[in-house]
Amino acid sequence: MMLRRSVREWTRDVFVTACALLIGMLVLAGSRDAQGSVPGWANVREAVLGGAAMLVLLLFRRERPMATALFLTVWSLTSSVGWGATVMAVFGVAVHRPWRPAFLVAGLNCALILASFLGLPADLTTRERLESVTVFVLGYLLILATGLLVRSRRQLVESLRARAREAEEGQRLRIEEARHLERERIAREMHDVLAHRISLLAVHAGALEFRPDTPEEHREAVGIIRRSAYEAMEDLRDVIGVLRSPGSGDDPERPQPTLADVPALVREARAAGGLIELDDRVPAPAAVPDRVGRHAYRIVQEGLTNARKHAPDEPVRVVLEASKAGRELTIEIENATTPGRVPALPGGGAGLLGLGERVTLLGGTLVHGAAGGRFRLRARLPL
Repeated sequence: MMLRRSVREWTRDVFVTACALLIGMLVLAGSRDAQGSVPGWANVREAVLGGAAMLVLLLFRRERPMATALFLTVWSLTSSVGWGATVMAVFGVAVHRPWRPAFLVAGLNCALILASFLGLPADLTTRERLESVTVFVLGYLLILATGLLVRSRRQLVESLRARAREAEEGQRLRIEEARHLERERIAREMHDVLAHRISLLAVHAGALEFRPDTPEEHREAVGIIRRSAYEAMEDLRDVIGVLRSPGSGDDPERPQPTLADVPALVREARAAGGLIELDDRVPAPAAVPDRVGRHAYRIVQEGLTNARKHAPDEPVRVVLEASKAGRELTIEIENATTPGRVPALPGGGAGLLGLGERVTLLGGTLVHGAAGGRFRLRARLPL
């Protein structure tokens, strides 16, 4: 027995019980017409048995619809008013259970009705008996159809709600994925741009600090600048770690470099003291798609940054080559691995990893490693 129900549920249950009472009273009135006058105790008996049937229907129709319907089917044999409760109990089975149990209970009730009318006094004609049975059977069919309609409507509403919840969850997951990809993009851009700039600052400061003609009063200030650059690189690594984890915000889009900006990048590195040879075999850099050109620029930038950190005094060779069919762009960066005189700069911890992610996004390949005293980085990007 489930007494803790919402106001809406109690309202529905009371309405169903009222309908059962109305049906029971109609059945009782019909039986009184057929029987004629009855003693007073019979009315009291109908009130007690019918009231008990209504109470059972009110309390148990939700929790145990099948058991309630079977119990009231038997109970209706003792009370005309209780027949109304039986009808609404069958309606409850049709609403809360599949169609097979509902038709089974309804068929059982129709069989009992047929047996009851066959056992009535012989003053009823065959036609009257047939009409009475037909009315009851049609009534049960109407109750079954109404109950199944209510059940199908509830299932439809629930399926629509489930689909709405799934769509909302899918939208939330897509937003989270988009945020994650944006954080990854920001992390890569921060590493590629800031690591490049800070390493330039550290190289210049280190060169001034260790030059013999640098005045002593300036040497200490330059050393502070160089150490600050090292600390900034460490801080950059921490920030990138935060950006790669959930909870980061968005960053406004800014103009992105392309393959045509690589010569300017090389000139900037040469101005910082780098010995860089650029072999550009791409006939029309502007024809390279911006998406591919942006990643190619970042690959060259990262390669020059690594060479400056690990071999600052060694020459670097950069080769850009487009295939004859115009389907692939090859980037190759090669330098010696001899340690430089300036202490090695701390890395951002995401350089080659970021390059691998970029190349994977384009469907290309990335190969890097040291052999024979030289470090080579080679990337193939489909156009």
